[in-house]
Amino acid sequence: MKTSDFYFDLPQELIAQRPSGKRGDDRLMLLGKESGSVEHHLMAELPDLVEKGTLMIFNNSRVRRSRCYGIKTDTGREQEFMFLNPMASSSVADSSTATSSASISAASSSAASSSTASPDSPSCEWNTMVKGAKKVKNGNTYRFADGSEGTIVLNQNDDGTEFRTIKFPFPLDEKWFERNGHIPLPPYIRREDDDTDSERYQTIYAKETGSAACPTAGLHFTQPVLDKLKQKGIDLEWITLHVGLGTFLPVRAQNIEEHKMHLEYYTVPPSVADKINAAKKEGRPILAVGTTSVRTLESAADQNGIVRAGTAGTNIFMYPGYKFKVVDQMFTNFHTPESTLIMLVSAFAGRDNIMNAYQKAVEQKYRFFSYGDCMLIK
Repeated sequence: MKTSDFYFDLPQELIAQRPSGKRGDDRLMLLGKESGSVEHHLMAELPDLVEKGTLMIFNNSRVRRSRCYGIKTDTGREQEFMFLNPMASSSVADSSTATSSASISAASSSAASSSTASPDSPSCEWNTMVKGAKKVKNGNTYRFADGSEGTIVLNQNDDGTEFRTIKFPFPLDEKWFERNGHIPLPPYIRREDDDTDSERYQTIYAKETGSAACPTAGLHFTQPVLDKLKQKGIDLEWITLHVGLGTFLPVRAQNIEEHKMHLEYYTVPPSVADKINAAKKEGRPILAVGTTSVRTLESAADQNGIVRAGTAGTNIFMYPGYKFKVVDQMFTNFHTPESTLIMLVSAFAGRDNIMNAYQKAVEQKYRFFSYGDCMLIK
C-alpha cells in the first residue's frame, strides 16, 4: 500500500491547540468496526456505550519533561533537544515475539538500535532528537538551565537522521528533567507549553514516568467516568508503554511496507496478563484505550493470542492486513494524515471505514490530534 492512501484534507483550524475548557468535555464518535456506521456522542456517554463485562486496558505511562534547551558553550547558540531514551551499556534485545508477521518491521537505524535502554533506566548517555541536526556535531558541548553540561558523543549525520547521543558526567534522573525540561508538546501545537499543559498533557492515572509524548487517548478520562465504568461492571486494568521514537517519525517511504518502526518499551504485569487471558477465554471483549495499549497487547501476545507478562521492547507496525490477536475494541483519538497511527486504526476498522469516518469528523468540525476529540471503534 502507498503512504498517500492514508492522506486526508484537514483544515488547520480543526487541529486542537489547547485542551477543552474542562477535562472530558469532548465529543465522541462511535464507529462500527464491521459496518462503518457512525454515531455522534459525548465523552460523558462512554459508559453507556461499553458492554458490561468488557475489560478495558489503559496505558499508565507518565510524560517526562523531555524538551530541554542547551546553550552551545563556545558560541552561545541555543539548541533544542528532545530526550527520548537512555542508552544502555549493553545490548537490549527486542523480545517482541510477533516479529514473524509481515507487518512488523525489524529494529532499524542506529537511532533505535539494540543500544537503547528502558526509558526509566538511569544513564549518563541519552538518545535525543534535535532541530537543525547538521549543526549538532561530535564534541559539541551544551550547558543546560541548571548549569550542567552534556557533550555530543555519537553523530550520525551521514544517514540524515535527526538523532544525536549526548553524554553527561552523571546519570540523569527525573529531578534533572524537572529542573531543565519542558512539557514536550507535539509540533502541530504551535505554541510554547504553559502551566496548563503540566496537568492537561498527563492522564489522571499517569504513574510510570518515561514517555516523550502523552498516550493521548487517555486524556479524555475523568474520575467520574472511570467510576461509572466500574459501577457498570466493566473491568479496568493498566499496562505501561513508554512513547518514544515511533511517535515522532513520519512515514517517509512511498510504500508503507518499507517503513521501519523504532523500539518502544512496555510492561504487562502478571495479574493483568492473567485477567486478559481469562477474559478472552470467557468471550469478554478487550477494549484497548489508545494505540499504545493496542501495540502493547498485540506485542505481548503469542501466535495463539495468549498474552505474556513481562517487560520487553517492541517495534510492531500494524497496517491493513494485520490480524489482531487480542484487541476487540479500541478507544482512540483522531490521528494525523499518513501517520503510522492512522494506518493502525485502518488495520483495525478498515481503511475505507476510517477515511469515511474522518471525512465526517471534518464535516462535523471535530477537533483533531492530541488535544482533540475521540473515537470508540467496536
